[in-house]
Amino acid sequence: MILASRLVLALLGGLGAYQAMASLHPSRWFSQPWSYLVWGAAVVVGVLLGLLFGGFIGSWLRGRIVAIERAADRRSAAELTIGALGLIVGLAAAALAAITVLKLPIVGPYLAFAVVPLVGYIFYRIAARKHMDIARLVGLRSRGTSVSIPPRLIDTSAIIDGRLVDVVKTRFMAGSIVVPTFVLDELHAISDSSDPQKRARGRRGLDLVEELKAAAGSQFSIRSGDYPEVDGVDAKLVRMATDVSGVIVTTDYNLNKVARIHGIDVLNLNDLANALKPAVLPGERLAVRVIREGKEYNQGVGYLDDGTMIVVEGGRSALNREVDVDVTSIIQSPSGKMIFTRLADAPVELQS
Repeated sequence: MILASRLVLALLGGLGAYQAMASLHPSRWFSQPWSYLVWGAAVVVGVLLGLLFGGFIGSWLRGRIVAIERAADRRSAAELTIGALGLIVGLAAAALAAITVLKLPIVGPYLAFAVVPLVGYIFYRIAARKHMDIARLVGLRSRGTSVSIPPRLIDTSAIIDGRLVDVVKTRFMAGSIVVPTFVLDELHAISDSSDPQKRARGRRGLDLVEELKAAAGSQFSIRSGDYPEVDGVDAKLVRMATDVSGVIVTTDYNLNKVARIHGIDVLNLNDLANALKPAVLPGERLAVRVIREGKEYNQGVGYLDDGTMIVVEGGRSALNREVDVDVTSIIQSPSGKMIFTRLADAPVELQS
């Protein structure tokens, strides 16, 4: 935008300077050769002024366009369309009103200049605010337009996690799937990492974006734009969700908390997974392989096939072996589920 405005204003500045110099003394330029140098210098000055002011104007226009895009993202297509029709009707009504206002002495032309945009804006606002009622009135309401579903902004953690693709394939997630460009940039940076594990995760994330695009079809989109004044992908995601009234999809517990503090709805895949996991009740017996020591004394840690952590009391002696354990308690939180157990048939310590 800045480059385009600079080029346009540089062209207009050069042409304007050329016309201005030609209009001063058009007959002299052919009789005095030195005048061509002045003429050329004036054109160069006009071009330079155009380049200078074009940068300021381009920066201003870019800010206004971004503001318009954010405002449009907060509104449905029906609201924008009916609002535009209301503006057209308002301008037609304003033109009729201006014919009468122009007949007023002295202030007529000035008053008409203010009446036309004011009446047009009033009609646009009324049409936009009542677009649902207007759509129903003319029979344009469909079953899918009664509720506007906010866009789903996908976080890097939700992409790398991999489960989102399966959720989208089942059609349980309604609304558009939006991947911001700064999330793609973070995935690209991770895929170029010198750490082999990070590099593999980043490349897997980029592959999953392609799968997500194929699964979502027309509901998938990549939203361009960045927030240079905001540091961190999470903060940018919160800012974008605020601007477009969107919902964040993530598995990051900290981002979940920050987004909710800002009043943003969050879809946490861990919450969905916990809701769909089969219930494990205290007293049930499980078979688990103890793979490492726990944090506390004489604890062992194992995992179920779905990744649920199992803490085994007295399991340090059973490292690298599969043992039967009895469930004693379960802790479930948005960050995951933990199952506490003890070795089967182990004596229960009685507290005195």
